Amino acid sequence: MKLLIKLGGTLLDSPESRARLAGEIAGIAHEIVVVHGGGRQMTRYLADHNIESRFVKGLRVTTPEVVDAVLKVFAGTVNTELVGAFRAAGARPVGLTGLDSGLVDAEPLSDKLGAVGKPVRSDARLIELLTRERYLPVVACVAGDAKGAVYNVNADQMAVACASSFGAEKLIFLTDVDGVKDAEGQVRESLTVQEVKRLIEAGIATGGMQAKLEAAVSALDKGVGQIVIAPGSRAQVVAEILAGKQIGTRIVL
Repeated sequence: MKLLIKLGGTLLDSPESRARLAGEIAGIAHEIVVVHGGGRQMTRYLADHNIESRFVKGLRVTTPEVVDAVLKVFAGTVNTELVGAFRAAGARPVGLTGLDSGLVDAEPLSDKLGAVGKPVRSDARLIELLTRERYLPVVACVAGDAKGAVYNVNADQMAVACASSFGAEKLIFLTDVDGVKDAEGQVRESLTVQEVKRLIEAGIATGGMQAKLEAAVSALDKGVGQIVIAPGSRAQVVAEILAGKQIGTRIVL
């Protein structure tokens, strides 16, 4: 099975959580690609360097000095620490960004957002080559283009771009919540695309969850077969999902 796992940055903020997830994922015998975020780490870095964090509709305005931070934090510290955790767990990780071999190309999303990019194409040949040889691609949410531009890309959108071009049969978003909650505050076992749209239109799913749900719908449109939003804090969560256990929320057509 081809599997893509997206790890939220919150899950990677402590060495203990990072090591646990790396150990659990490294033990799974499938062709796996990992995509990760790092928003919490980015906010902390910017604050430490007296750089203002500004957001428009939940997306971080990315000035040239924020681009520099994106490279240092996402492609640097967060990616390298996660690669190290996977190496310690016995995997053969390879740290990447979307710039590597044109894995994910992007274009500017809005003039108001600066260098925030929207994925427009993905070439999975590099990650296919790596996974065939049992390497583990670990991809930071940084994209580019053929002219050498660098873009800050939402990690959920990055995961969808990689999953669709890779031909992933399952996309698992590991996050810091138990799943998607409805108007009553209950975690739903599954949601159809129409139900997702209603949650967003009603203002129930907002912010990061809205972005995740919109990415999930996009993944279904692009042919990814199964999508799950699940709690990354739960031990052995990926193995249990692959074994068919109901955890988190499945997004279905």
